[in-house]
Amino acid sequence: MFHARQDLIISNSEDKSIRAWDMSKRTGVQTFRREHDRFWILAAHPEINLLAAGHDSGMIVFKLERERPAYATNGNIMYYVKDRYVRTYDFSTGRDNPLISIRRPANAGMNQAPRTLSYNPAENAVLLTSDVDGGSYELYSVPKDTRGEAAPEARRGLGGSAVFIARNRFAVLDRSTSTIQVCNLQNEITKKCAPPCATTDAVFYAGTGLLLCRSEDKMMLFDVQQRITLAELSTPFIKYVVWNSDMSSVALLSKHAIVIADKKLGNAQTVHETIRVKSAAWDESGVLLYTTLNHIKYCLPNGDSGIVRTLDVPLYITRVSGDTIHALDRDGKARAVQVNVTEYTFKLALLQRKYEQVIAMIKSSALCGSAIIAYLQAKGYPEVALHFVADEATRFNLALQCGNIEVALQAAQALDNKDTWYKLGVEALRQGNFQIVEFSYQKTKSWERLSFLYLITGNLDRLRKMLKIAEMRGDVMGRFHNALFLGDVREQVRILEESGQLPLAYVAAATHGYEEEATRLREMLPEDSVPPLPQRSSLLLPPAPILKGDNWPLLTISKGFFETLAAKGGAAAGTAGAGAAAATAGAGAAAAAATGIDESELEAAGWGDELDLG
Repeated sequence: MFHARQDLIISNSEDKSIRAWDMSKRTGVQTFRREHDRFWILAAHPEINLLAAGHDSGMIVFKLERERPAYATNGNIMYYVKDRYVRTYDFSTGRDNPLISIRRPANAGMNQAPRTLSYNPAENAVLLTSDVDGGSYELYSVPKDTRGEAAPEARRGLGGSAVFIARNRFAVLDRSTSTIQVCNLQNEITKKCAPPCATTDAVFYAGTGLLLCRSEDKMMLFDVQQRITLAELSTPFIKYVVWNSDMSSVALLSKHAIVIADKKLGNAQTVHETIRVKSAAWDESGVLLYTTLNHIKYCLPNGDSGIVRTLDVPLYITRVSGDTIHALDRDGKARAVQVNVTEYTFKLALLQRKYEQVIAMIKSSALCGSAIIAYLQAKGYPEVALHFVADEATRFNLALQCGNIEVALQAAQALDNKDTWYKLGVEALRQGNFQIVEFSYQKTKSWERLSFLYLITGNLDRLRKMLKIAEMRGDVMGRFHNALFLGDVREQVRILEESGQLPLAYVAAATHGYEEEATRLREMLPEDSVPPLPQRSSLLLPPAPILKGDNWPLLTISKGFFETLAAKGGAAAGTAGAGAAAATAGAGAAAAAATGIDESELEAAGWGDELDLG
């Protein structure tokens, strides 16, 4: 089968192998074998660089060589490798020019293109690493004026990783001898040192004279000059390292995770992905933008992440500038992608407590939806979420969560269902706002709760009204409870008598000194049924209220930034006076003002028609 993009022939055979052949050289360049299965069929994907092969036990899908281009950025210029050239791309003008040609060894096989590129702006030098000869590097001094002609001969050497660490020095990890070699730009070794761990298999740039060393399940910050380990961090197997512009934060990219840390590998946050992480770059504000196979995503300094947009094809981010993401595709073509950065800019402003910016974004943008509301709730900002919500049920729950009783009352009025009024009553009772508690209990016809509320607040007039309502409803226990709360012994005796409890009615009347009622009831009882009166009795009378309870006194505190804005927002929506009422007449009056209700109406609004007592 002919390869769709390269001068290759792919073959399979009963000898349990798949082979790639170079058509121009007529030689085999790569062989893949299986132990026990013969290959029978081959197919190529019509659009992307994938091949499939069927064998005795099933099928495999594979690619012949990696498609990630080697690149590095410096200021407005990107340096990258494409078609055996190191090229430059100017982000500001979009100009793309070949810089120097790369001479590939004659014995270079498949999948041996440059893997990494490191650029030295001080000496205008490029350092490439590849898998040729088991790992090697090439150092190019870039001429000042080139038009794609061959550059001076590259200085080559063996090493698994190679990066610049100073103006005229670069470090090479020699895996065969397990040493870190420091070389000058003439490719002469000036220093050798042992890596911080014997299993170190890669090194990455970490600042002047510093290296990040990868070793199995950890990364170590190594000072080459002092030969000491400054810090270490447990991580998955790290493939790429991305620093921000001022080298204060680093992103460590593994196959399915990203670890964000500071320059000393502290304050680490990990983001896990189910799809492979492809690339990453920092924007000017300190947010990490990264790509997976089919998404562009963001990660905040605290580890929160989200999706920016979906991708049709995988991209490798090279730079982020405002709402423009510069990237390379798998063909090595530079692309600029416009994205909406509102969501993560909003979250970053919230994280950094830039509340004026938060409110400006709320007022000027279309940032809304259940996801942002859920995020605000999870992060402890329900008062901010109130600004986004139009649905009254969600608004009610958010208001309860942040203790904003005025907004909760407004939403409860709109919803007007029993469950909502019950929840409002619970929250108002927790805050000591008796007026709204009463209003809620009236709405839900919670007669027992109302009676107890009037008892603890000393509202005897309302208790008498509750006694009348209980009598109209035919609620004997309700009548008796209210009579007990009021200390109305005559009413207690009457209720017991009407209920057929003549002995109890007689004892109550006689004990409390009501001789006339006691005599009458005694005559109604058979002689053998007259109960003896207790010798040492105490009268069951509630204490007379000294001070009728109002809303609980609350500490005078300044409202939060968003609470103040919520009050202003309520005034703008036709609820003027909420803030003033809160300061002068207590939370109950504030709630009334917030919903446009007269306070006197609030006190009786829940009663309705007294005949409607079901």
